[in-house]
Amino acid sequence: MGEIKINLDVILKLRGITSKELAEKIGITEANLSILKTGKARGIRFNTLIKICYELDCQPGDILEYRK
Repeated sequence: MGEIKINLDVILKLRGITSKELAEKIGITEANLSILKTGKARGIRFNTLIKICYELDCQPGDILEYRK
């Protein structure tokens, strides 16, 4: 079985936005965003993913990557 890698750090750097700024814009805590960024989250709500994609002007596939 594979895994899902979270590439949120890469997109944040490309967009020049901090985790703190993104967390404030999408309405979640920095701690929860950190859990997502490190890949320790067990899941992500579509609503949260939509907000992230909106704020970072990206697609879900830019953030989530399947690896075997």
